Amino acid sequence: MGISLGAHQIEVTEPATLTQGIRTALVVDDSRMQRRILTSALKKFGLEVREAGSGVEALELCRDCAPDLVISDWMMPEMNGLEFCKEFRSLQKSDYGYFILVTSKSEKAEIALGLDAGADDFLTKPVNLAELRARIAAGDRIIRMQRELSEKNRLIRSTLDELQKVYDSIDSDLIEAKKLQQSLVSDRYRDFGEAELSLMLRSSGHVGGDLVGFFQTRERRLGIYAIDVSGHGISSALMTARLAGFLSANSPDQNIALLRTESGNYVPRPPKHTVKDLNKLLMDEIETEHYFTMVLADVDLETGRVIMTQAGHPNPLIQRAGGEIEFIGTGGLPVGLIDDADYDQFDVQLHPGDRLLLHSDGVGECEALDGTLFGDEGLSALMSDLRSLRAQSFHETLVWKLAEYSEKDEFSDDISCVLLEFKNPGFGS
Repeated sequence: MGISLGAHQIEVTEPATLTQGIRTALVVDDSRMQRRILTSALKKFGLEVREAGSGVEALELCRDCAPDLVISDWMMPEMNGLEFCKEFRSLQKSDYGYFILVTSKSEKAEIALGLDAGADDFLTKPVNLAELRARIAAGDRIIRMQRELSEKNRLIRSTLDELQKVYDSIDSDLIEAKKLQQSLVSDRYRDFGEAELSLMLRSSGHVGGDLVGFFQTRERRLGIYAIDVSGHGISSALMTARLAGFLSANSPDQNIALLRTESGNYVPRPPKHTVKDLNKLLMDEIETEHYFTMVLADVDLETGRVIMTQAGHPNPLIQRAGGEIEFIGTGGLPVGLIDDADYDQFDVQLHPGDRLLLHSDGVGECEALDGTLFGDEGLSALMSDLRSLRAQSFHETLVWKLAEYSEKDEFSDDISCVLLEFKNPGFGS
């Protein structure tokens, strides 16, 4: 069968599987004869074809159902092909439409106008069937790539939506986990008469690896501790919860820092023995990659004597009543690194007006924008500046000053402190 395109008679032998991406086409021409010729050829290529005699009519058809391919004459009354192309591109369509302008114009400036209007390709009158076939094949490749890209984008959006749901669920769980972890330090302030104790715990994320706490015995003795588990996040937080059980203030029979006497009372064990047992538990019974640093102190509220074991934690600080600052401690190994590690303990004496600060490395390693660490010097100066502040007012101002130093809204590490302020112990000064 022959089809006449312009002055040519060409046999159409192309198969109906010419295109895989382009399935529908719209032929726009004010010449009925030219529309029929192009429509007949496109149908031979296996396309579903509609016709429009003007740009206005074509635009209405596109609004109802945008075609995959548009072949439009440039020169038409009322709305020319260039104007129609611009309007076609402004339509909201889910898929891309390939636009071919048919023109007798061949000047580069005219071609540039067509491209600026949104045309993808051009056919010159009289239309050659072989060229038409090649132009459609090129458009089909673009349409297929666009659909593949759209499908991949759809899958990505769908995956991101699912991930967002998972993230929201995890975020919600982490918020609850943070509340639970903060509840491990439910009693943030206690006045024992001879001394005041205040605690502060601030995680760098939802949950963290720091833990502070205290427990009391009937013999006017007070146990205080500060712990920093390696790493950050959920696994570190779970470890702090486990450790809180070993040093529980509410269940003295489960607190490994206490011994029960024959009379049923509880007395403190030497801190070095407690820390050694914690090391053995972590190495032998608790399967984890984590280790932790800690300071454990046994405080005699009547005499002001403090027996302390330091296991890799930052050196505790004493601020004397006269304002002098002393960093104390022996360093020691972290808990959970070496089997059968031994730990030392040391004594310090607190007098009326003295205060003892246990703090995590998040304080000293707070980093300024230029990389300078806050360090012991910064903490000493800050303690002097905050000498008049007590309990929670001290902790709140400490956090504010560290944030001011780092010039960041969030800290890169957890921050925790225990502040013990001696008032009037019952001993001679």
